[in-house]
Amino acid sequence: MRRAIWLLLVCVIGVGLAWVLMRMGGVVEVRVGDTFIGLSLPILLLLLAVLFLVLHGIIVGLRALVSWPARMRARRAARNREKGEAALTRALVSLAAGSADAARGEVRKARSLMGDTPQLLLLTAEAERMAGREEGAAEAFQALAKREDSRFLGLRGLLRQAIQRKDWPAAQALAREAEAAYPNAAWLREERAVLALRTQDWREALALAAPDTPRAPLALAAASQEPDATRAAELEKQAFQADPGFTPAVLAHAARMGATGSPRRARSVLEAGWATAPHPQIAEAYLEGEAEPLARVKLAETLVHGNRTHPESRLLLARAALAAGLTGRARTELEALVESGAADARAYLLLVELEQVEHGDSPVARTAEAKWLRAATTAAPEPRWRCGHCGKVHARWAPVCDACGTPGRITWTQAG
Repeated sequence: MRRAIWLLLVCVIGVGLAWVLMRMGGVVEVRVGDTFIGLSLPILLLLLAVLFLVLHGIIVGLRALVSWPARMRARRAARNREKGEAALTRALVSLAAGSADAARGEVRKARSLMGDTPQLLLLTAEAERMAGREEGAAEAFQALAKREDSRFLGLRGLLRQAIQRKDWPAAQALAREAEAAYPNAAWLREERAVLALRTQDWREALALAAPDTPRAPLALAAASQEPDATRAAELEKQAFQADPGFTPAVLAHAARMGATGSPRRARSVLEAGWATAPHPQIAEAYLEGEAEPLARVKLAETLVHGNRTHPESRLLLARAALAAGLTGRARTELEALVESGAADARAYLLLVELEQVEHGDSPVARTAEAKWLRAATTAAPEPRWRCGHCGKVHARWAPVCDACGTPGRITWTQAG
């Protein structure tokens, strides 16, 4: 309604102006040399309006003629885009259906119609991988990596391929490039942590470890690679503080304390480790250097004070007492261990040795020995450092199994 009113006002004003000009009358003269042209004012205005319309039409026509090729290209591009999007949809459907060859064909058609867009390059890589053509997928990923807007996508695909073929140096280089392209990506952090484990770069593995990852083994492994003694000592201390029950960290930290002239602090570390998780190797380190049997018994008592009834504590006391000739003390510890139900084969074999010491080669000794030997065959085996992946037994803990190459799977455990 408002537009109609405005149009009516414009028409009224236009008619009014035309009427005023008609009423004015007069003649407009134009002289060019001897040529004279005289026109009334209304006629002149009419001719000027016609001239304006003619010139405007010529300009519009010329503009349309000049822009005609561009408009044709735009129409052709729009048609190609429509066809390309249809081919892209068919490619997605083929991928979802598992038809790799059909998907590759549709993707090629879409690329010929729409060009190498990031979406089509990524779809090309997925189709090539589904078809088992890793080289074709690598070409698509490389094309993505060359584009500024899709560089991270290309590097991610190339990184996955490098990990798949176990090319760890190439994977590490690609991970660094991807980190520069897209800093602090959560997925990339996880991949870099896996790569650090695979390449045994323990310092980087420690830096990239997730919050719930056990840090003591990583810190101790990093200490073994650290050339600087001060930094290695800090890493060993960090491993001990992260898990006082991790025996290798306890031993390493205690050894470092002893090497720096702090034997009392070294013994405190071993005692703390035993109180948290008793281990035979801690006892070996604690009793090392003491050859007198009775003194070893006293040292063993000091070590196990914080965890007196643990099976390892009873075994240690029984073994030390037997070596010192305290057979009654040894029997007390071993029988208490057997009654607790936590005895393994070591306890029964010590009982066999105890019978031999107490009774020699007598019928009573042979009967008791046979009894304990039968119990040893059915008891739980002695715990060892064992790889959880391949089952190989190791004399000491190591960050990587030397049999299967699996990192982080060697633990103190019993067979089976």
